[in-house]
Amino acid sequence: MQASSRTITSSQSGPHQDLVRRVERARDGDWQRPPAAHTRGAFEAAAEWLEYQSRPLILDAGCGVGLSTRRLAEHHPDHAVIGVDRSEQRLARDHGTLPDNALLVRADLVDFWRLALAAEWCPAWHYLLYPNPYPKSTQLKKRWQGHPVFPAIVALGGRLELRSNWEIYVREFALAVKTLCGREGEVSPFVPETTSATPFEQTFLTPFEQKYFESGQTLWRYRVDLTATAIT
Repeated sequence: MQASSRTITSSQSGPHQDLVRRVERARDGDWQRPPAAHTRGAFEAAAEWLEYQSRPLILDAGCGVGLSTRRLAEHHPDHAVIGVDRSEQRLARDHGTLPDNALLVRADLVDFWRLALAAEWCPAWHYLLYPNPYPKSTQLKKRWQGHPVFPAIVALGGRLELRSNWEIYVREFALAVKTLCGREGEVSPFVPETTSATPFEQTFLTPFEQKYFESGQTLWRYRVDLTATAIT
């Protein structure tokens, strides 16, 4: 079935001219806002679950309706997968029983990241799948790479993967990582995988991925290994 999703339009022709300044400002700043009580409670419950799992962590940041969390857990049965989203409505969508190695958490992602860093979590994989790109040039501070929490995202380490249907967002994120810690990652277009069980069908991690792909849009992916990253 052919989907119909509008392409992203923006006045930007490349990474935002103010990106490096914002990243350096976030790196040099000292964010004092205390995490919200409801997110702290959700994090403590997730930490208890993770300790019981006793498996390497995959963090699915901004998991939406949780399909990606389920699929990552099915693909990686030897890992514990935590999906985090702030919307109770999205997380309540019925997509079947969660695998035993998956957990969905309703929390403010900004605070959850900061708590995870303070608790010295180090995910084996850290996914940011199709975040809102906020394509207007005036909206840089709303993108993760322009947000004060960005240093915490990078400092968590592990292998980070970002996906988007907007190439500029992906290249901007890659530049922000390089600015912060000097790490070079790989930006490339990609086609969702097929498997031996479904050789003629793509395996999509999220509904957005499927919608954009079936609309004929190019999907972009950024991968970087942030293991033992030191932020300079």
